[in-house]
Amino acid sequence: MSELEEYHQNLMADIRREADASGVMMVEAFFDRMTERLTEAGELEVADRAFYENTDGAQRIRIDGYAGDPRDCEGILGLIVCDFVDSDEVRTFAKSDVPPILNPLIRFLKKARSEEFRDSLNEVSPAFQVSDLIITTWKQVTKVKLILVSNRHYTSRDDAVKLAEVGDVPVTWSVWDLARFERFDRSGQARADMVIDFANDFGGALPALKASQAGAALESYLMIVPGQQLAAIYDRWGARLLEANVRSFLQARAKTNKGIQKTIRDEPELFFPYNNGLSATADAVTCVQTAEGLTIAAISNLQIVNGAQTTGSIHAGLKSAAEQLPQVFVQMKLTVVPPERSEDIVPKISEFANTQTKVNAADFSSNHPFHVRMEQFSRHVIFTAREGERHDSKWFYERSRGQYINARSRLTLAQQKKFDLEFPKAQMFSKTDLAKYEFSASGQPNVVSRGAQKNFAEFAKDIGDAWKKSDTKYDELWFRRLIAKTLIFRKLEAEVPKQAWYEGGYRANIVTYAMAKVFHDATDEKQVLDLDAVWRRQAVTDALSGALMVAAAEAHDVITHPPQGVRNMSEWAKQQACWNGMKGRTLNYDEDFGSCLTLVEAVRTATRDAKARKAMTEGINAQSEVVTLGADFWKEVLAWGRERKRLTPKDQQILEVCASMPRRVPSDLQSRHALDTVGRMRDQGFGDG
Repeated sequence: MSELEEYHQNLMADIRREADASGVMMVEAFFDRMTERLTEAGELEVADRAFYENTDGAQRIRIDGYAGDPRDCEGILGLIVCDFVDSDEVRTFAKSDVPPILNPLIRFLKKARSEEFRDSLNEVSPAFQVSDLIITTWKQVTKVKLILVSNRHYTSRDDAVKLAEVGDVPVTWSVWDLARFERFDRSGQARADMVIDFANDFGGALPALKASQAGAALESYLMIVPGQQLAAIYDRWGARLLEANVRSFLQARAKTNKGIQKTIRDEPELFFPYNNGLSATADAVTCVQTAEGLTIAAISNLQIVNGAQTTGSIHAGLKSAAEQLPQVFVQMKLTVVPPERSEDIVPKISEFANTQTKVNAADFSSNHPFHVRMEQFSRHVIFTAREGERHDSKWFYERSRGQYINARSRLTLAQQKKFDLEFPKAQMFSKTDLAKYEFSASGQPNVVSRGAQKNFAEFAKDIGDAWKKSDTKYDELWFRRLIAKTLIFRKLEAEVPKQAWYEGGYRANIVTYAMAKVFHDATDEKQVLDLDAVWRRQAVTDALSGALMVAAAEAHDVITHPPQGVRNMSEWAKQQACWNGMKGRTLNYDEDFGSCLTLVEAVRTATRDAKARKAMTEGINAQSEVVTLGADFWKEVLAWGRERKRLTPKDQQILEVCASMPRRVPSDLQSRHALDTVGRMRDQGFGDG
């Protein structure tokens, strides 16, 4: 079985399990799972489901989803259509199959621009919401982006497919097929086909100066990029050019810099001296030596890790300052980073680069110590088997896309069976999942409703700030309580579609709002939701499930009945006012809701006990390590530190105890100090030979 066939088999099993558990159609489960990948990859900023299918005479009309308000996406209207086939075998499709799939989506777009069509729909219908949004924002739309999402394998790579046209607004399209999703899920990369051919497509090769010596660890180049070329490249590739962490950061913290746009408009010839330029990475470059010197003809998988605002501002110049753009030039520092090293190198380039808006990518990259610690917990924290099950298990935290599938694929069949028992597929979760669960529980469902990437960006900012103050609260008990929140969120996801009041659509909004409401109502000065009981059971009790469904019904009512003048319910759910309305409602929970609560003091006691156990365990481990290293080792550390005058009186006193073993044995606190001391000595050169 090929990797693609194995991926298809696992994907279909996941889709069927999700559909069976929650009672949704398979295509809806497919949409939810795969559009999450689209936002991660930068294809879209957000993806909301909005299914509608009908006929106009003999012609089909269809839409499956849209990419939020174009006014928040540089005027880009993103529309999604699904091509889903329920099959155990990998099916294929080719270039000739694309128009029959995409043209119904274009027909929907044309119909949706009509008030007559919009008004013929029920206002609660997602199709009404999309139509109303298109009518309201059409004057601001600069491009229509069609996304075809398929679980078939696309056998062509030719973009020259004739589609219907929509007035004067350009229409682009892209295919996310089975192979592209497989590539993304396995490696976190879906950009294998993003080759920027300057020589043939963008006005010619760019002069470059090689800034690295032969044999250097990484190739580097300095380039001067014409503003028109950069704008044209961004117009084609969009947010896929922006390194994912930086893109999320900018969504959370800043709009495109008005000052940069003013320079382009008023003083374009001074743009180069005023602007700090771009820092970028690539998988590979194609260099050509000419009579005038070195040029770069093509770049594979270009990623702008610093300078996103500069890039966006120059692109905006296509519309706002077309006459001035030929006078704009920007410098670029380009580093060629092999894909296997990108996770380590790219965040550091982004962190250290000096830009107009300093972006500390390390604050929120997958390498941040918070994510590393969660990963470590997920690999060793064991949860007792649920009632009726035989095996204890663990929850697999995927801090980088592809960790789960790659860890499993390296095993033999027998080892895979053991792995599946230890880490069930249903117990895998990602960074964006974690952010959803945490922000739902902490009362920020309006932020969660803005989409996985925007929510993660806000979460990353909060966690980065909190981590700098103190990382001690993010311990094993915090991780266990995170799993309790995961179970609650997923229980809601499964149960909401089964409710009699559920009419389809807005499930994601209802889930986060219901969870936030229950946590809010459970919390006062004396009591909180008993998360420890949830993770111990590895299940949500009937009493808690009942309370969640009461809150979910209310969330549905709040979201589908926006105030007068607000017509788009998905956009309404993203507003603080929506959460304020939900938060202020009084709900009639069943009497047994009290059994789901515990005293605040009991939670604090459990937290203190967990910290005490952790300190004791760390002390025992430290003492064991000190004894294992032996007295001779500690004599050497003591002598090295004394000779170079690197020891404080306390350091010296404790090292003397370690060096006199077994006559004297250091305490656990002394052992931890000794290990800290030798770590400091190593940083200063001890052990370098």
